[in-house]
Amino acid sequence: MAHSHSTNIAAARAGRRFKKDYFWAYLFISAPIIGFMIFGFIPICYSVYISFTKFDGFSSPELNGLDNYRLLFEDPLMRKTTANTFYAALGIPIGMAISLGIAIALNQKIAGIHFFRTAFFLPAISSVVALTLLWKWVFNSDFGILNQLLGYVGITGPAWLNEEAWAMPAMIIQGVWGGLGFNMVLYLAALQGVPSTLYEAAEIDGAGVMQKFRFITIPGISPTTFFIVVTSIIGALQDFVRFRIMTGGGPNFSTMTVVYYLFENAFRYMNMGFASAMAWVLGIVIIAA
Repeated sequence: MAHSHSTNIAAARAGRRFKKDYFWAYLFISAPIIGFMIFGFIPICYSVYISFTKFDGFSSPELNGLDNYRLLFEDPLMRKTTANTFYAALGIPIGMAISLGIAIALNQKIAGIHFFRTAFFLPAISSVVALTLLWKWVFNSDFGILNQLLGYVGITGPAWLNEEAWAMPAMIIQGVWGGLGFNMVLYLAALQGVPSTLYEAAEIDGAGVMQKFRFITIPGISPTTFFIVVTSIIGALQDFVRFRIMTGGGPNFSTMTVVYYLFENAFRYMNMGFASAMAWVLGIVIIAA
């Protein structure tokens, strides 16, 4: 009987300790949950509501049904900014090809290879604003280094950031350069993960350089390629900062992206309802990507 009583007491104490552990567990996880509810979930739900209203950020929202979403498909500037966004995304395959070439070159065992790897990766960890200002100077039509270099070979460089025909190509060049370091590191890691025995077996079978690249390297790094494609597309759909600094969306809206147009509607024109509708459509597209 005494043994049964002591067992019950031990079980009761264990139950209290168990409840106490649960209390502390819930207490520690409550902070991020409450933070997400206040700064994440509630604003997300409110933005859904705002997307169905006419709202300037100051007066009370007025419900207008699907007008904001309908305007998305009727607004010519929305179509232009969407086209600009996909135009800028043309730099993705170019950047991937160059990054892969650099990674292959830096995968060789030569003297000073660590220095070159570091040098190519530095832009990936540098300030986006600083790099963008640097490239704004590079593309300057009057004293930019790019036009000076072109002048040495007898070519008169264009006003890169001030002409519709050249503004977006200039942004693509800058975007490709900015993404080389990060993609290069990913490709370098992928290349080092391809078994060397496959290359040795291919050499025994008489395979050439291009055959090994096509049938061993490309399939071996395909997961990394897929990852880079997905993340690059998502990044292109959200591209804003460098366009804001370098061109301001001009000339004549030729470099205004969807996110930039969203920003303008929300904080310049104070058309919060339309901007919220844009944000939700863009978010759905990004999730689908």
